[in-house]
Amino acid sequence: MAKAKKEATKKAAPKKTAPRKAKSKKLRIGIIGTGGIANAHLDSYIKMGDAVEIVGGSDIVPGKARAFFDKAGLTKVKAFDNNEDLLKLGLDGVSICTYNTTHAECTIKAIEAGVHVLCEKPMSVTLADAIAMYKCAKKHKKILTIGFQPRYDPNMDLVREIVGSGVLGEVYYIQTGGGRRRGIPGGTFIKKELAGFGALGDIGCYSLDMVLSAIGYPKPLTVSAYASDKFGKNPKYFNDAKNFSVDDFSVALIRLEGNIALDFRMSWAMHMDTMGDTLFLGTDAGLKVKSPSLGMSWGGAWDGTIGPIFMYQDIAGQLSETSIPLRQPSDQRFYSKVKAFCEAIASDGPAPIPTIESIYNQAICDGIYRSAEAGKEVEIDLHGI
Repeated sequence: MAKAKKEATKKAAPKKTAPRKAKSKKLRIGIIGTGGIANAHLDSYIKMGDAVEIVGGSDIVPGKARAFFDKAGLTKVKAFDNNEDLLKLGLDGVSICTYNTTHAECTIKAIEAGVHVLCEKPMSVTLADAIAMYKCAKKHKKILTIGFQPRYDPNMDLVREIVGSGVLGEVYYIQTGGGRRRGIPGGTFIKKELAGFGALGDIGCYSLDMVLSAIGYPKPLTVSAYASDKFGKNPKYFNDAKNFSVDDFSVALIRLEGNIALDFRMSWAMHMDTMGDTLFLGTDAGLKVKSPSLGMSWGGAWDGTIGPIFMYQDIAGQLSETSIPLRQPSDQRFYSKVKAFCEAIASDGPAPIPTIESIYNQAICDGIYRSAEAGKEVEIDLHGI
């Protein structure tokens, strides 16, 4: 593996902590925010059987948490219209499934109450909030992990193994994107005061996590970006255009530590089938990861598994292209994410996805928005973390 990549990997890697003996008691788990994504968290905790006790949940909409648990047949689970009462129940861990703009506030309050946190992606909206979350978790020695479930897909593992093996040589350029031809969600996803980001925070952060985790999450240095809302605000393409206030498209060139260039592109809507394949260019070989075929409208987003993989290199002086067999894709990604969180709590282990990696991901998203608004390249200041 090239020196630059080794150095970047070393700096991005979390401190390894030896896991302690697993606790025998059931983990007491809560859920903050009982909207759509909370169903996947609840289902995953239920699948864990006797290892977990779902103690309670909260939602700021009166009666919403109660209805959420009753629908699942969990009528004895406590439900609140505020987070404070939930956090008094002596929880071990909590899933935070609220609006993006409240991730930081909810996470910090939970950690200060002595609770480990699995927070849905994106980590937050601003880099400042993400750093505050990180510092709080570090101060109180609590797990803070962010919900990037594609990490648990066997083919995402395959990409990481190939790139991490060093077979590509020095990786100097990465292209990633995907996107949707017509895939603008509704509700809270399109309102800046709630979501903060649009396509960038919804699926763009997955795309970033895919490639950055493969190269060891080097530190981001600068961002030059463009973002637009030309489809979301056009009633011809979106029926709630009047309420649309986030991005539906963004592109960026990110400079990473180790002299690596990252070419990022993401879209919720466009007149194109995809924003392109994911490419890793190395000095010894190149890797192409094609978009998954998920249908004409919603295909090409990296929030699940991946498409075919090809390796390009010179063999015996001849240009070669090799198709790499895919592993059986998993439909248990979300469950695996929640299970990893619970296992980390039970064993006093580190966060399943190192918090510093999520900080770097958030720093890029924050930089893309700042650069797009400023119309020029911006530097990323991680404030010494």
